[in-house]
Amino acid sequence: MENITKTYKIGEENVEVLAGINLRIERGEFVAIMGTSGSGKTTLMNLIGCLDVPTSGHYILADSEVSNLTDDELSVIRNEHIGFVFQNFYLLPYATVLENVLLPTLYRSTPPIPSLEGGVDDAEKRAMELLRLVGLEERAKFRPNQLSGGQQQRVAIARALVNDPDLLLCDEPTGQLDSKTAAEIMNLLTEMNKMGKTVIVVTHDQNIASYTKRTIQIKDGAIVS
Repeated sequence: MENITKTYKIGEENVEVLAGINLRIERGEFVAIMGTSGSGKTTLMNLIGCLDVPTSGHYILADSEVSNLTDDELSVIRNEHIGFVFQNFYLLPYATVLENVLLPTLYRSTPPIPSLEGGVDDAEKRAMELLRLVGLEERAKFRPNQLSGGQQQRVAIARALVNDPDLLLCDEPTGQLDSKTAAEIMNLLTEMNKMGKTVIVVTHDQNIASYTKRTIQIKDGAIVS
């Protein structure tokens, strides 16, 4: 990211939420973005995740300039390069665990996806491999309401990984979990990073940030350290 700004028009007033963000994250890093409520970290996350575009500046993701793409083009970038893990899980309540993990593959434009064990596989086999990886293979036919919060977040992580994204973007991924379960989820994200995934965790919790290898502090729309 180079000189990224984001301004929202609220009534007649322009409100600058991000002011000249310069940020470089290398492939394979494990990074925390920290800031208090209102600091701009959620807006920055939305830009990193191609959920929004900057008002000005340049953003290059996976060798592509994504600052000025259309909504349709952004959706392709998101689906092929980014896996999302949110605080609220966002699982489909009437779908099984396996169906939830498979959801991103329905929108994938370039099948097949790589197997964890080498070669390529159909989506369902990869989804089951991921459920095995997060310890939920035996719950593949359960519904989300039959799982604990920590198990639901594990499903969400498997879903985020099913299209083999370059980047795993996690927004307060432990916000709804007790401290023991939060530690389990952060250990799982650490394992994903060791497997080569770039992981960015957006958090206000120093304990969560301590799992990462680099912390970026944002305040009043600017990176301060």
